[in-house]
Amino acid sequence: MAIYVAKRVGLAILSVWGIITIVFFLTKLIPGDAARVAAGRTATADQIAQARERLGLDKPVLEQYADFLARAVRGDLGQSASTHQNVVTDLSQTVPVTLQLVLVAMLFTIVIAVPLGTLAAALRDKAPDVAARILFVLSGGVPVFWLAILLQWLFASNLGWFPISGSNAFGAAPPDVTGFTLVDSAIAGDPAAFADSFEHLVLPALALSAPFLSTVARNVRSNLIGALDTDYVAFAVSKGAKPFRVVVHHGLRSTFGSTLTIIGMQLGWMMGAALLVETVFALPGIGVYLNQAVLNQDTFAVLGCVLVIGVVFTVASLVVDLIQIGTDPRVRASYTTGATA
Repeated sequence: MAIYVAKRVGLAILSVWGIITIVFFLTKLIPGDAARVAAGRTATADQIAQARERLGLDKPVLEQYADFLARAVRGDLGQSASTHQNVVTDLSQTVPVTLQLVLVAMLFTIVIAVPLGTLAAALRDKAPDVAARILFVLSGGVPVFWLAILLQWLFASNLGWFPISGSNAFGAAPPDVTGFTLVDSAIAGDPAAFADSFEHLVLPALALSAPFLSTVARNVRSNLIGALDTDYVAFAVSKGAKPFRVVVHHGLRSTFGSTLTIIGMQLGWMMGAALLVETVFALPGIGVYLNQAVLNQDTFAVLGCVLVIGVVFTVASLVVDLIQIGTDPRVRASYTTGATA
């Protein structure tokens, strides 16, 4: 087990390094001049040259790459050409916003998709199953940004049920401790601030979760149908097991592994997809920050965002693998005996 964890951690580090390396050299192909952005629109040639030297952009590309890796190991991701702050400082302000949005969206995905997929499998080929499958197709096919605008128009602008944008109402933001407004509201013991923060997250989280909800629900449905057709389920039915117990205890448990794998992978995908939702709802997250960094050819900011997304993706995958090993004897046996999972 320890050897497996060590191998997975090493593979995760190697994967992040590979992503960073590819993105670093790709940023050099983006048209534009980060030094000019850092110096300002009215900067003279001398000021631009000073900015280029300050950012280390006057060095050969390979030397810039080596310097970045050396600093990254020490936790220094360089200075943003756009904000003139350390990238780590910028990320500490933007990453919590996106992570909170992603986690709430994932919560919505699980709460909606698992029961819906279970219902569709239990009543396969009946009206609820057909309706659920239509919903899956619509949910997975609607563009995220269009759905975000539609939700904003209907539930915020017309009905007024939810705030139209932002993270908190004016004057309702809790003291900034962790950057997660829900957590900070709980720390401050302010139920009103917690409710306000959650209300601001409902619409963007629903918009972000829609395509991923479809994937999880379809996975639950297909795996559960397969499980309900197995001999051990037929045996349980013959012994008089109630339908609810057959579906949940015998069938749904067998879908846990694949569903958990998909959910873990979706955390990284949601981090990337959050850009469009954050833009529509004016959330100052990593997606908006990354978009501005790309437009300004802000190399260090782009690399910092990619590093965060890569780490989230690899850590989520590692955690999912460890949970499966701990909860599924078949998976655990495959690693302890050296067999292929």
